[in-house]
Amino acid sequence: MNWEFILKYLPMYEKAAWLTLRIGLLGIVFAIIVGFVCSTIQYYKVPVLRQIVAVYIELSRNTPLLVQLFFIYYGLPKIGIQTNAEACGVAGLAFLGGSYMAEAFRSGLEAIEPIQTYSLGMNRYQTMRYIILPQAMSISVPAFVANVIFLLKETSVFSAISLMDLMFTAKDLIGLYYKTTESLFLLVVFYLILLLPISILGSLLERRLRYAGFGA
Repeated sequence: MNWEFILKYLPMYEKAAWLTLRIGLLGIVFAIIVGFVCSTIQYYKVPVLRQIVAVYIELSRNTPLLVQLFFIYYGLPKIGIQTNAEACGVAGLAFLGGSYMAEAFRSGLEAIEPIQTYSLGMNRYQTMRYIILPQAMSISVPAFVANVIFLLKETSVFSAISLMDLMFTAKDLIGLYYKTTESLFLLVVFYLILLLPISILGSLLERRLRYAGFGA
């Protein structure tokens, strides 16, 4: 193990990690929004929109993120929609993640007893906000955290559209200096730095909600 090489290129990995985290978090935020809207449409069985959401979920979950990124990055400019690599990464992650978040939220919503949706003196919006959502979100926590970790790991394909993320940096250094062990060691370390805290916080949150009586 060449520690001098590791120390020399540590700042490059740090910069790549910040890029990976920034694009990943932006994509996840949009995925949560898309997922929540889609799950709500499914829960209330909105005509037409429900079928559109079902097609979107099947299309998104059954095609690789790499193919979706290629379609956005190379396909959209062909029809006059200009974009850049970072926006493409965010859009691709949101498109893929939205379907997984939708299924996670839907499972939480459908786990609520139907009798709770008929609360005296509350309209549909108030029932959703004060009764259904708090319980549904707590039930969805394990799947939600798993999806966040999954989506952050999926950022490893961003190198295919020339984004200088962690994977791009590792492959670049391996190609230039043939330091495979050192480059992959740094790659693993930085992915652990990004993902391990999320996994631990997710476990703690799930445990706390369970002790509080939610999601039991």
